[in-house]
Amino acid sequence: MKHLAALNPFFWKYRYRFLLGIIFILLTNYFRILAPQLTGYVVNTVVTSSSAAAINLTHPPVVNKKGYDFVVELIIAKLESKPISFKVVWCSIILLLIALISGFFMFLMRQTIIVMSRLIEFSQKNQVFNHYQQLDTNFYKTHSTGDLMSRISEDVSRVRMFTGPALMYFINLAAVLFFSIYFMIQASPKLTLIALSPLPILALTIYFVNTIINKKSERIQALLSDLTSNAQESYSGIRVIKSFVQEKAMLGFFSKNSELYKQHALALAKTEAIYFPSIGLLIGLSTLITIMVGGMDVVNGVPGTSIGTIAEFVLYIQMLSFPVSAIGWTASMTQRASASQKRINEFLQTTPAIQQSEALLKPSINQNINFANVDFTYPHTGIHAIKDFSLVINKGEKIAIVGRTGSGKSTIAQLLLRMYDAQQGLIRYDKVPIDKIDIQWLRSQISYVPQDVFLFSETVQNNIAFGVDSASLEAVIQAAKIAGIHNEIEGFSKGYQTMIGERGVTLSGGQKQRISIARALLKDPSLVIFDDCLSAVDAKTEKEILNNLNIWWKDKTAVIITHRIFSLLHFDKVIVLADGKIIEQGTHTELLQQNGFYAEMYARQQVQDGLRSKNESI
Repeated sequence: MKHLAALNPFFWKYRYRFLLGIIFILLTNYFRILAPQLTGYVVNTVVTSSSAAAINLTHPPVVNKKGYDFVVELIIAKLESKPISFKVVWCSIILLLIALISGFFMFLMRQTIIVMSRLIEFSQKNQVFNHYQQLDTNFYKTHSTGDLMSRISEDVSRVRMFTGPALMYFINLAAVLFFSIYFMIQASPKLTLIALSPLPILALTIYFVNTIINKKSERIQALLSDLTSNAQESYSGIRVIKSFVQEKAMLGFFSKNSELYKQHALALAKTEAIYFPSIGLLIGLSTLITIMVGGMDVVNGVPGTSIGTIAEFVLYIQMLSFPVSAIGWTASMTQRASASQKRINEFLQTTPAIQQSEALLKPSINQNINFANVDFTYPHTGIHAIKDFSLVINKGEKIAIVGRTGSGKSTIAQLLLRMYDAQQGLIRYDKVPIDKIDIQWLRSQISYVPQDVFLFSETVQNNIAFGVDSASLEAVIQAAKIAGIHNEIEGFSKGYQTMIGERGVTLSGGQKQRISIARALLKDPSLVIFDDCLSAVDAKTEKEILNNLNIWWKDKTAVIITHRIFSLLHFDKVIVLADGKIIEQGTHTELLQQNGFYAEMYARQQVQDGLRSKNESI
């Protein structure tokens, strides 16, 4: 239950709706509690008016008006002098009106409490989603998408069941118990004690079963998260699954996880099933004992007892039956919500490794960039990616960073964007340390084309315009032309309004890369970082894009990370990385003259390009 304390700010936010809901619950049960009293009066009136000999009673019952609510006493006073038939008819009409009024307040009760729970669900999902966006890159590398989805959907939904139905039924139970016990004691303390005697047994049963439910609920939520992750990965990688003919294997894996979830869910259902039969048994037992003891008291002429009192108590017990039977359900929902909120709290209490600076400085990004003895190791793998890296990128320079796979090239881009913080050394923009710069400002001034292109399930235009507010279609088209994708977009069924499938599944690799490039160009940044973003395009298209980039980035600072050497682009400096260290640097001409790693890499590429051109001509 302590985990649910995290919901207190939401209850405070919607406190007026919550308080109104409590008032409506009290009014609902207040009018409901009048019905047993009025029914008891009618029964006693009918019995009193009948012949004592006809019902074979030694001591005729007397109508008892004591202990009734003042509204019932007022009704009785108005009907006291009326004929018996008139009393019965009008009491029936009044009972109907009481039921309608109680039903109306019950409607308002649900409109406040249940709607409040939906508003809390809305706020909590926004809270979780917003926190997700604040978390660092390393968090997403160590947590599965399915688990994240499970917590924001399944777990939040279970919490809503607590803030809505569970809370409503609990308050309703408290109100019913208060009103019922009060008027039951007023009518007959002895029958009250007898009617409520099974409650201690019920309380022990609930306590015992709830302990089991809490443990099972936590396990089930964890299994559901695994199941969601399994399904999400299968859907995302369906092409790989089909190409390797692994449908049967994946189905078997999913079935195994699903079977485990089913077993635990059924075990929980069996545990919860203990509630309702036991509660039904105890309520039925309470009714039978009440009728038996009350009936014996009436027959024996015990003062203060009557047939109407027995009828009144039977109705009280029936009124208590649903709220009491809902204890199990309410307790189960509360335990599940507690387990779910615990999982949500784990993420909400996760502190991003990349912290926003209090200084919130906004220096010019299109100035000198300085790496000073930077060392970086990936926290989730322990890979030492960058070692004692020092580099100065002057304003307007075009820098190429080349090297084999795993040499640390992409890590440079991650550090420039402050997706990670270096463990040692310092990165400065315009002499300002990167950890003192406003993160949002920093990233808004940089266009980054990642190695792993991501497109949204949106139109081509909206994908290119992502990151730019109110971008015109003309600007989008201009960016697409520079990226060499405009003609192909025009050939799509709806041009720029064509919907792209999830993660760009309807496009080729080269098309996705060029749309991603167009997205970066449209932003018109101070600094542009291209991370191996031309690997999927052919030689002709690559040449077109490179020629366009030579014109576009004339006054910009640019960092091109690649495993290929672009001889068509003029670079002020080429950095050669190996095992996270700079092994060579200089201009293209200077590095060729050194006849080292870069020259060897260039020669090998020339041979490969020659073979590729020959194959394309064939």
